[in-house]
Amino acid sequence: MNRPERGFATDEIRLERRLPTYWRVTFDMPPVNIFGPRHLPLLSDIVTAIETDPQVKVVVFDSAVKGFFITHYDFLAPLEESLAVPPGPTGLPSLPDTLVRLSRAPVVSIASIRGRATGVGSELALACDMRFASREKAILSQWEVGAGLVPGGGPMARLPRLMGRGRALEVLLSADDVHGDLAERYGYVNRSLPDAELDGFVEALAMRIATFDKDAIAETKRLVDIASLPPDVEIKPEWDAFLASLARPAAQSRIKALMGRGFHRPGDVETRLGFHVGQLGG
Repeated sequence: MNRPERGFATDEIRLERRLPTYWRVTFDMPPVNIFGPRHLPLLSDIVTAIETDPQVKVVVFDSAVKGFFITHYDFLAPLEESLAVPPGPTGLPSLPDTLVRLSRAPVVSIASIRGRATGVGSELALACDMRFASREKAILSQWEVGAGLVPGGGPMARLPRLMGRGRALEVLLSADDVHGDLAERYGYVNRSLPDAELDGFVEALAMRIATFDKDAIAETKRLVDIASLPPDVEIKPEWDAFLASLARPAAQSRIKALMGRGFHRPGDVETRLGFHVGQLGG
């Protein structure tokens, strides 16, 4: 293998060109990989590079923070900071725009999930073409309803297409953790693998795809997209509903309670992040 080339990025989101045809995007936002408005332009720029580079064929998204893929959006950042980020090329707000473009890019995207992929972490994984999870360490969820919020990054449009209406509603409305083996059975991820095998499997798959013809990859993906991706008209209302729910006093009260319990800090993941909805009040 050629020596990896570090791409444009920051210490928090790193783009590594392992080969001209195979890239890695690594999230490193300790302590718990919270994604905030300052990360939106960087992730958008990375997706633009993925869309436009003539050689790249496959991109893997992973994390350098133990126990966390991406946990949730940064609720401590002023809402004005998110609203100030301009819409993307699709005309959608920045986060939905970036996820939609990632799904449609003529490049294969793979999420390698070890630790918590919850909230926006789940939404990024769902926007990828494939998802592979550590059987022992992956935890996925859309926890927002439990905090009085409406998820905003497209899971209502994407999850029913992956797992059916009933299971999608179970995931969304229970706001509960889904571990690797159940995520596989429900279709939330392609496969869950023993943790010791996850990296080797994803690397081998990415390297295999990177050897194939780019035009054949792009055209095959385009035709699958026609049959399976939600249209933009289904994505935008989710972000609007998320922002509206975020402004409601009930949601603000529940978020404040979560923050008081350490939702933004490392610690006992079962009590801090794997919360029980009933403990937050009515």
